Amino acid sequence: MALLILWGVYQGRKVKTNSDYAIAGRKLPGWIAALSERATGESSWALLGLPGAAYATGLTEIWTALGCVAGIITAWAAIAWRLRDEAEKYEADTFTDYIAKFHKDNGKWIRIVGSFTIVFFFFFYVGAQFLGGGKVLHTMFGIAPTTGMIITAAIIVPYTIYGGFRSVVYTDVIQAVVMITTLVLGPIVGLIYLGNHPELFAQSIPMALEKAGPAYNSLIQAASGFGAGVVIVGGFSWFFGYLGGQPQLSMRFMAISDPRQAKKARNVGVAWTVIAYIGALAIGWIGIAIFGPDGLEDREYVMPAVLLKIFPPAIAAVLITGAIAAMISTADSLLILSSTELSENLIKPASKRKINPRKSLMQSRIITALLAVIALILAHYVKEDTIFTLVSYVWAGIGGTFSIVVLFTLFWKRFHGKATLITIVSGMVFTIIWIGTGMDEKITARVMTFAVAALVAIASTLFLKPSKKLD
Repeated sequence: MALLILWGVYQGRKVKTNSDYAIAGRKLPGWIAALSERATGESSWALLGLPGAAYATGLTEIWTALGCVAGIITAWAAIAWRLRDEAEKYEADTFTDYIAKFHKDNGKWIRIVGSFTIVFFFFFYVGAQFLGGGKVLHTMFGIAPTTGMIITAAIIVPYTIYGGFRSVVYTDVIQAVVMITTLVLGPIVGLIYLGNHPELFAQSIPMALEKAGPAYNSLIQAASGFGAGVVIVGGFSWFFGYLGGQPQLSMRFMAISDPRQAKKARNVGVAWTVIAYIGALAIGWIGIAIFGPDGLEDREYVMPAVLLKIFPPAIAAVLITGAIAAMISTADSLLILSSTELSENLIKPASKRKINPRKSLMQSRIITALLAVIALILAHYVKEDTIFTLVSYVWAGIGGTFSIVVLFTLFWKRFHGKATLITIVSGMVFTIIWIGTGMDEKITARVMTFAVAALVAIASTLFLKPSKKLD
């Protein structure tokens, strides 16, 4: 972890301007951007969440993996290079900066509403990552969760404040390598371990799924009719959040240096994703073979439990660090994104006097530090259930809503600023109502928000005229 901090600070020495701080000067090599995007996109999901879900539900979790992989491949193949070209064309330094510059007829309000929405919800998203880091350190070392949260923040915050987006991206690369190593070595050694230990619940994954029961050995949890459809749609619905609507991921696309590097990034990003998701599912199913379907109190600790079982403690500890790396790679990305959105789109435009580049860069660093402190306090005082509910708002509300905004901006010439603003507001309001009334348990907001935002965007584009006055 100390080496990680030093590497981040070293990269931060190359930051000279606000553009460097916010988007690495739009000069990222393709493979760097791809590994950073993948490390950020997976957070603790690929190492704790997905293996845990595979352990709890068996083959059904394949639909979730397929939805995620299909979304990521679509994003890299159809959206990444277009966003890169657009960011260069409009000289955009933040996510909403690009949308506002494209839709000049309502650019000012798009900038204000879009940035405020992202910053508000990402406060809690950062807090959730601090909370997750605290839980992992508590489980591994018996450290008090609050102390673990402070340690997690102490690792992330220094290099994020100093080097901004550039430091975050280059530390993500190390984290992506640790994560993929865990997701490759874990399943390979796990399968060998199963074959050599006949005393376990099962000696192979197929045997484990069969012995665990029909629900585990079925792609639809042994459901039928409408219930089967709900299972499939619920899993595959993760697809919609990857279509340009997650600002922390889209920023990686926008920062790639040139079209040739964008192709390299696509190949690296897709390969990493396919390998990682196969590995994550396999670790969950290996957990069933080792511990049985009811052998773990908390399903989301199946990855560390499996690794501690099949590896010597020293090797297992290094690989388990992948889970902490995943949380760090998301927390620092969310933090710098929130900081740049707040400073570049809300605070600096409101200031009437011009600030020289050096003072402007210092202002960005101060804002980043303040956001980190607020997120840490929120994580400590707000109930855990509240934080993770708000994280679900982020994926559905921001992911589903902004995916429509980005897709329509890129692919539909008639889509205008007034429709963009109405879509952002409608998507977030609908998500809050849908999840708040419990409807999310019947049909996931990840699907509904995307569909409602699309309908609103189409209707407002067709029935409203764009504003003639440019902001």
